[in-house]
Amino acid sequence: MNLDKELLSFLEQNSNRTFKPKELARQFKVSQAEYTAFRKLLKRMIADAKIVKYKRGRIGLVRKSKYVVGRIDAKTQGYAFLVRENVEKDIFISHLNMGTAFDGDLVKVELFADNRRGHNLEGRVVEVVQRTRSTFVGTYHVSRHWNYVVPDNMKIQRDIYIPAEKSAGAQSGQKVVVRLDVWENEHINPEGEIVEILGFAHETGVDVLSVAKSFDLSTAFPRSVEQTVQQFPNEIPQSEIQRRLDLRDQLIFTIDPDDAKDFDDAISLRILENGNYELGVHIADVSYYVQPKSAIDREAYERGTSIYLVDRVIPMLPERLSNNLCSLVPDQDRLCMTVLMELNADGRIITATIHESIIHSKRRFTYEDVQKIIEQKKPKDKFAKTIHAMQALNLIRQQQRYERGGLDFGSNEVKIELDETGKPIAIKKREQLDSHRLVEEFMILANTAVATQVGKILQQQLRMDVPFPYRIHEKPDKDKLRVFIDYIQALGIERVNRKQLNTPRAFQQVLETISDADKKVLVQNMMVRSMMKAKYATENVGHFGLALKFYSHFTSPIRRYPDLVCHRLLKAYCIEQQTNAVSPEWLKAACEHATQREIVAQDAERASTKIKQLEFMEQHVGQEFAGIISGVVQFGIFVEITEYLVEGLVHISNLPDDYYVYDEKRFSLLGKHSGREYQLGDHVQVVVVKVNRDAQLLDFELVED
Repeated sequence: MNLDKELLSFLEQNSNRTFKPKELARQFKVSQAEYTAFRKLLKRMIADAKIVKYKRGRIGLVRKSKYVVGRIDAKTQGYAFLVRENVEKDIFISHLNMGTAFDGDLVKVELFADNRRGHNLEGRVVEVVQRTRSTFVGTYHVSRHWNYVVPDNMKIQRDIYIPAEKSAGAQSGQKVVVRLDVWENEHINPEGEIVEILGFAHETGVDVLSVAKSFDLSTAFPRSVEQTVQQFPNEIPQSEIQRRLDLRDQLIFTIDPDDAKDFDDAISLRILENGNYELGVHIADVSYYVQPKSAIDREAYERGTSIYLVDRVIPMLPERLSNNLCSLVPDQDRLCMTVLMELNADGRIITATIHESIIHSKRRFTYEDVQKIIEQKKPKDKFAKTIHAMQALNLIRQQQRYERGGLDFGSNEVKIELDETGKPIAIKKREQLDSHRLVEEFMILANTAVATQVGKILQQQLRMDVPFPYRIHEKPDKDKLRVFIDYIQALGIERVNRKQLNTPRAFQQVLETISDADKKVLVQNMMVRSMMKAKYATENVGHFGLALKFYSHFTSPIRRYPDLVCHRLLKAYCIEQQTNAVSPEWLKAACEHATQREIVAQDAERASTKIKQLEFMEQHVGQEFAGIISGVVQFGIFVEITEYLVEGLVHISNLPDDYYVYDEKRFSLLGKHSGREYQLGDHVQVVVVKVNRDAQLLDFELVED
């Protein structure tokens, strides 16, 4: 008899009762000699959470609590979902049942009876366990009877009452930061205190500053950090130079955007006597200056990454480090971590070595500078021979990436040009030059080499199990893949099933079937959304998108904290032969924190771009643009202006007179009487009719043929 299954079956039949162990023993005729083994079985089932020990040692089934804990994912329509870790189905919470919770709060929710088969459970917030944040950004209003702040975040649909003595002298209409006081009664609006006045919305920089504050980004460094940085000497000690690999006589240079201020990577290339390439990737040695557990290190850890908003950078490190001491500026000695890689004629790495080095950059190139040299057959520049050899290696490596299936999405980003007042005057697509791909490919090589050095050589060959911050990208989620397949089929791409999309090469082949450049952008964007987010982790599962078994982030320690940790561990493992340089538990938590900070940075950067796109489109109300239908929903169609990559809505009420039926499978709206169809990927002409920057809405109308 399989006693544990029989026991579970019996308890399920008596789910409203509990039993003493001896009662259960009698029920199953357990003898005195077998009783000890029976008690061990009960303990094992309790440990496995199959059964529960209740008061006075009585045994029963695991009872589902009517309370659950999770985070609020609020929607702009007022309702929300409770999201729980490792639980697929979210819990629906109507706006009437939100209690005193805000978006992102950790809350306790009481579940309602589940009588909606196949639908989400429903519940109401009974307790806010932990606030995600205590400050909010909004617009201050003064009325006859009371003063209040309307939050910028549309997911927060409660105004915050401000007593007169807590207004800090703010004027009506100004953007402010408000700190939330205790809010315990959902029937009364929350009360707060203004802690910072940002200025009027039309003033230069206030809109982007509001974005920074809304994401709780620190725009200044603590005094202790700044004081520490000022104490660093300008000169590198001679003792430090002598212990490093001296590469100052080599032809090393940087390639960066024309507006870059911090240069954290430099490159070099030599052709060896055997005909192989020696590629050097030289990265600023931030770890020399930023010591573990120092004030600077703690601040860098909390920030996690530099954040690039439309009109400013919020750096991870103070300017004296990021733009001066660590920056690989030309004609200055700088400390580096160098990876020297020997590659054969096929572009495959034969050997890779990691060194603490000192370099002397010979020149600061922009991407445009290098592109001109690449395109010229007989350039006069003295660096031309090296750059042409680099481009030859780059083309070989790009072909290798293609052959292994590594994805290359190109660039679907925009660059917004501002005038001196912060007003957007142009929106341009970021062009992907050969010089961009060259630097990207060399950085991928370096990141792969150091991860392989640790993950493969140290751990597999030397059997040294050492923790390391890998950059991983897991295989796509099955449900997201299903949505992606429906999406591309609606665009008319030949039938692809989920089982076929199990390698990056398969995704690559989908892109190759698309000749329409605008449709290709849509598919690339949807492809990115259908995949898992890349993240930092100590458990290496490889990088799906790049089709690599070993990958890390090594090349940007000025602006990414995991790269700084990577440098420290490479010194410990590969140079100093230390295997206990870091606690595995700390490193795992640091990876999770860095991933979360990266998500915040991406959201903030997108938000700053969006407000400037909307401000730019205000200048074009009434004008006509070419676009492509980028999304179809029940209430209308989303159209992306192909020139500016700006998306707006054509509401269903503004479509030509008819009754439209939404076809979810075909991503289309079909006119019931006219037969007119608006489908994903259709090219259309639109007129800009309304821009609402506060609500972040852009409304179009179609121009009929």
